[in-house]
Amino acid sequence: MTMQPSTSGNRTIAWPSVITVISAAILIGAEVFGAAFAGGWALAILIGLDDVAAHILQAVLFGIGVLIMIAFIRAAQRVEPFTRRA
Repeated sequence: MTMQPSTSGNRTIAWPSVITVISAAILIGAEVFGAAFAGGWALAILIGLDDVAAHILQAVLFGIGVLIMIAFIRAAQRVEPFTRRA
């Protein structure tokens, strides 16, 4: 048998990195989702949509905001890894 080092190893959570990414996600999320709701409302008025269509537009923009937040957290995790080898 050959002795190969384990690729997974002992991993521990890097709490400072996790807290940094979560804090940034809260700040950026507030901006993204606030812009989605305000932008949907403003665009609905500009286009002349009724209330139901305005809510649908806001929901679509909210969904885009969720995708933006997922992309942000994935990119931030590459810069600030959530785990490190012990």
